[in-house]
Amino acid sequence: MLDWPIIGVDESGKGDFFGPLVIAGVRVEEAQVAQLKDWGVRDSKMIANGKVTALAERIKSLCMYDVVVINPDKYNELYARIRNLNKLLGWGHARVIENVLSRAAASAAISDKFGADRFIIDNLQTKGREIELVQMVRGEAHPAVAAASIVARAEFLRRMDLLSGSYAMELPRGASAKVDEAGRLLVRERGENVLNQVAKVHFKNYKKIL
Repeated sequence: MLDWPIIGVDESGKGDFFGPLVIAGVRVEEAQVAQLKDWGVRDSKMIANGKVTALAERIKSLCMYDVVVINPDKYNELYARIRNLNKLLGWGHARVIENVLSRAAASAAISDKFGADRFIIDNLQTKGREIELVQMVRGEAHPAVAAASIVARAEFLRRMDLLSGSYAMELPRGASAKVDEAGRLLVRERGENVLNQVAKVHFKNYKKIL
């Protein structure tokens, strides 16, 4: 049994060709759990896009949180250097944990498990190494991780809307044939270099589009 407060950590955008990688951390106190459950906080993948943003604002008004956004150009630069998505995720998860701990203490952090434990542990600094870290499959079952998944997804959706507005076309989520079609249209209008600014170019979609 972990002691409270607990920092939940989760990401959004990992499987999306377009848009950033977003990692969020939410610090939850035991007294806040009932309120989160009353609001319907659960795995963000089970919540309609239209409700995610409003629910994220409620969470952010109740709990301390931090969000790390790795935009496509920076993401591509980092990925080209380290060639490992789990290492990149580990850095982001550790960063939000440290950022939250710089503002308030916590007893533990829980992350949805995405790879070997060392990917996060190797990136933790002094404060992060002083708390208990748990990486669990289906971590969103815990209210703190569920809250983080909602905050991360809301920020990802917001950034996608901004990107779509900047390029005057809808950039679809995911990595489907619809994504390839949008990518080809974007390249025809703006040249292939545009993909480095809006997409994760190590995805297979990149080669399909070009």
